[in-house]
Amino acid sequence: MKDKVVWITGASSGIGEATALEFAKNGSRLVLSARREFELQRVKTLTGLSDKDVLVLPMDMEAIENFQAATTKVLNHFGQIDILFNNAGISQRGLVIDTDFSVYERLIRLDLLSVIALTKCVLPIMINQKSGQIAVTSSVAGKVATPARSGYAAAKHALHGFFDSLRAEVINYNIGVNIICPGYIKTDISINALAADGNKHGQMDSNQHSGMPVEECAKRIYKALDKNKPEVYIGGKEVLGIYLKRFLPGLLNKIIIKQAPK
Repeated sequence: MKDKVVWITGASSGIGEATALEFAKNGSRLVLSARREFELQRVKTLTGLSDKDVLVLPMDMEAIENFQAATTKVLNHFGQIDILFNNAGISQRGLVIDTDFSVYERLIRLDLLSVIALTKCVLPIMINQKSGQIAVTSSVAGKVATPARSGYAAAKHALHGFFDSLRAEVINYNIGVNIICPGYIKTDISINALAADGNKHGQMDSNQHSGMPVEECAKRIYKALDKNKPEVYIGGKEVLGIYLKRFLPGLLNKIIIKQAPK
């Protein structure tokens, strides 16, 4: 990974920030993107990288029309893009019956369509280079849907379909496609999640609070990308749900039903 150019979205906090620091520690050059420029500058300082080796590039992931211009800025600065880590996104806390349709629209735009759009901007560069990796943060929820996460799970499930197809299409260009599926990681994802009315959920889930430290998650993401693993699951016992769905789906269904609000 030394000297590779790694573009990370959602880099101002959580998994994105921790992964940026892990890549910086291993000699990568970075593009840091998120909405909050002040937080990106803070992360830049923490990386210890020089101005030529880290580019702060603020982006609103809902403003898809600006992605091509952002991609051009990265190319002008570094001349290449070796890894695109589509990490930005938002979670959800709300029952289907209570959730405004506008919440689903925003979830799909942020967690799916923006990822596809940025990938399509970067893909021609990697094809021209005949090298690269495109990674995406999915979730255990991209494999196992649970109550109050319907829109989030739908978007994450769709990511698997898109990137599995892409992987088969680009293998002859020496481009890897990596799907990262975190479980409960100790970040603010539940606090920032969309509630049924579209406002912030504003609460830390107990499972999130007791989840894997984000630094450990970042180390595992780095190792997965370094080894170009197609798909990796990161977390605690919640990861077992993925294997239950594959081998004992009836049992998993009973477990999930027990979690549903009565």
